[in-house]
Amino acid sequence: MLSLIKIVISFFLIAGTFFIFSGTLGVLRFPDVYSRLHAASKASTLGVSGILIGSFIYVLSEMHVFSGKLILGILFVLMTAPVAGHMISRAAYRTGVPLSDKTVFNELEKKNSSNTP
Repeated sequence: MLSLIKIVISFFLIAGTFFIFSGTLGVLRFPDVYSRLHAASKASTLGVSGILIGSFIYVLSEMHVFSGKLILGILFVLMTAPVAGHMISRAAYRTGVPLSDKTVFNELEKKNSSNTP
Protein backbone atom coordinates (compact mmCIF):
# COMPACT_ATOMS: atom_id res chain seq x y z
CA MET A 1 0.00 0.00 0.00
CA LEU A 2 2.86 2.36 0.77
CA SER A 3 4.35 1.99 -2.70
CA LEU A 4 0.97 2.78 -4.30
CA ILE A 5 0.82 6.04 -2.34
CA LYS A 6 4.34 6.90 -3.49
CA ILE A 7 3.32 6.24 -7.10
CA VAL A 8 0.29 8.55 -6.73
CA ILE A 9 2.45 11.25 -5.14
CA SER A 10 5.03 10.90 -7.92
CA PHE A 11 2.30 11.08 -10.55
CA PHE A 12 0.93 14.38 -9.21
CA LEU A 13 4.40 15.89 -8.83
CA ILE A 14 5.48 14.84 -12.31
CA ALA A 15 2.19 15.96 -13.87
CA GLY A 16 2.45 19.35 -12.14
CA THR A 17 6.03 19.74 -13.28
CA PHE A 18 5.04 18.79 -16.84
CA PHE A 19 2.30 21.42 -16.94
CA ILE A 20 4.61 24.12 -15.61
CA PHE A 21 7.32 23.16 -18.12
CA SER A 22 4.87 23.10 -21.04
CA GLY A 23 3.46 26.45 -19.96
CA THR A 24 6.97 27.88 -19.95
CA LEU A 25 7.48 26.64 -23.50
CA GLY A 26 4.14 28.18 -24.45
CA VAL A 27 5.12 31.55 -23.01
CA LEU A 28 8.37 31.44 -24.97
CA ARG A 29 6.94 30.20 -28.28
CA PHE A 30 3.44 31.66 -28.67
CA PRO A 31 3.21 34.73 -30.91
CA ASP A 32 1.14 37.27 -28.95
CA VAL A 33 0.23 38.38 -25.46
CA TYR A 34 -3.14 36.66 -25.43
CA SER A 35 -1.94 33.16 -26.24
CA ARG A 36 1.01 33.60 -23.87
CA LEU A 37 -1.36 34.55 -21.06
CA HIS A 38 -3.48 31.52 -21.86
CA ALA A 39 -0.45 29.25 -21.59
CA ALA A 40 0.74 30.90 -18.39
CA SER A 41 -2.63 30.78 -16.63
CA LYS A 42 -3.38 27.18 -17.58
CA ALA A 43 0.11 26.06 -16.61
CA SER A 44 0.02 27.80 -13.27
CA THR A 45 -3.43 26.46 -12.46
CA LEU A 46 -2.73 22.84 -13.39
CA GLY A 47 0.95 22.77 -12.46
CA VAL A 48 0.79 24.37 -9.05
CA SER A 49 -2.39 22.46 -8.20
CA GLY A 50 -0.73 19.17 -9.14
CA ILE A 51 2.32 19.90 -7.05
CA LEU A 52 0.21 21.00 -4.08
CA ILE A 53 -1.98 17.89 -4.34
CA GLY A 54 1.13 15.72 -4.37
CA SER A 55 2.48 17.61 -1.37
CA PHE A 56 -0.83 17.23 0.46
CA ILE A 57 -0.88 13.46 -0.09
CA TYR A 58 2.75 13.23 1.03
CA VAL A 59 2.14 15.18 4.25
CA LEU A 60 -1.01 13.17 4.94
CA SER A 61 0.59 9.77 4.35
CA GLU A 62 4.07 10.32 5.82
CA MET A 63 3.44 12.74 8.67
CA HIS A 64 -0.23 11.90 9.33
CA VAL A 65 -1.17 15.59 9.32
CA PHE A 66 -4.18 17.01 7.47
CA SER A 67 -2.79 20.24 6.03
CA GLY A 68 -5.57 22.74 5.57
CA LYS A 69 -3.07 25.28 4.29
CA LEU A 70 -2.31 23.13 1.25
CA ILE A 71 -6.03 22.68 0.55
CA LEU A 72 -6.54 26.45 0.82
CA GLY A 73 -3.56 27.00 -1.47
CA ILE A 74 -5.06 24.67 -4.07
CA LEU A 75 -8.44 26.41 -3.87
CA PHE A 76 -6.83 29.85 -4.03
CA VAL A 77 -4.83 28.97 -7.16
CA LEU A 78 -7.84 27.35 -8.84
CA MET A 79 -9.99 30.42 -8.24
CA THR A 80 -7.55 33.25 -8.88
CA ALA A 81 -5.19 32.20 -11.69
CA PRO A 82 -7.82 31.90 -14.46
CA VAL A 83 -9.52 35.12 -13.40
CA ALA A 84 -6.21 36.98 -13.29
CA GLY A 85 -5.25 35.73 -16.76
CA HIS A 86 -8.63 36.76 -18.12
CA MET A 87 -8.47 40.23 -16.59
CA ILE A 88 -4.92 40.85 -17.81
CA SER A 89 -5.84 39.80 -21.35
CA ARG A 90 -8.99 41.92 -21.22
CA ALA A 91 -6.97 44.95 -20.13
CA ALA A 92 -4.47 44.26 -22.91
CA TYR A 93 -7.25 44.11 -25.49
CA ARG A 94 -8.88 47.31 -24.24
CA THR A 95 -5.60 49.22 -24.32
CA GLY A 96 -5.03 48.17 -27.92
CA VAL A 97 -2.33 45.50 -27.71
CA PRO A 98 -2.33 44.03 -31.23
CA LEU A 99 -3.28 40.46 -32.01
CA SER A 100 -0.91 38.16 -33.83
CA ASP A 101 -0.91 38.08 -37.61
CA LYS A 102 -1.86 34.41 -37.30
CA THR A 103 -5.17 35.25 -35.58
CA VAL A 104 -8.00 34.12 -37.83
CA PHE A 105 -11.08 35.40 -36.00
CA ASN A 106 -11.56 38.14 -33.44
CA GLU A 107 -14.92 37.71 -31.78
CA LEU A 108 -14.44 40.70 -29.48
CA GLU A 109 -14.07 43.05 -32.45
CA LYS A 110 -17.54 42.08 -33.63
CA LYS A 111 -19.04 42.57 -30.16
CA ASN A 112 -17.32 45.91 -29.55
CA SER A 113 -18.33 47.36 -32.92
CA SER A 114 -22.03 46.57 -32.30
CA ASN A 115 -21.96 48.48 -28.96
CA THR A 116 -20.75 51.74 -30.45
CA PRO A 117 -23.42 54.26 -31.51
